[in-house]
Amino acid sequence: LTKKETKIILPLLLSSLCLFSLGLAFSYYVLIPAALNFFLNYSDEVIEPLWSFDQYFEFILVLFYSTGLAFQIPIIQILLGLLNFISAKQMLAAWRYVILVSTIIGAVLTPSTDPLTQLLLSLAILMLYFSGVGILFLIKN
Repeated sequence: LTKKETKIILPLLLSSLCLFSLGLAFSYYVLIPAALNFFLNYSDEVIEPLWSFDQYFEFILVLFYSTGLAFQIPIIQILLGLLNFISAKQMLAAWRYVILVSTIIGAVLTPSTDPLTQLLLSLAILMLYFSGVGILFLIKN
């Protein structure tokens, strides 16, 4: 790699690793307890929750991967901005659509059906999106 490419790729790679780790921590400390609390307490007098180890492990893995990947949003934004596909102002102008899409992504990526977990992931995606816009704006100016 040339020095210019290294100057761009190395910080993005390290940031991507940090954001993925933050996504795992967010999933472990915030989303999983909220989802499990919902599963175990939702109509527990009607249905007895029976989970196998495989089901539990698959649920945790899906939540980890989906949250870790969702936390890569600022990296994607910065790459698109540095490659001049879209500007920070254009990203900021689409905030209404971003709210809708983050809600849909939160509903799709969370394997549980409880609204709290979906809302938490949607809010995290929104915060990541707007932080990516801010970082791109700082980089470009």
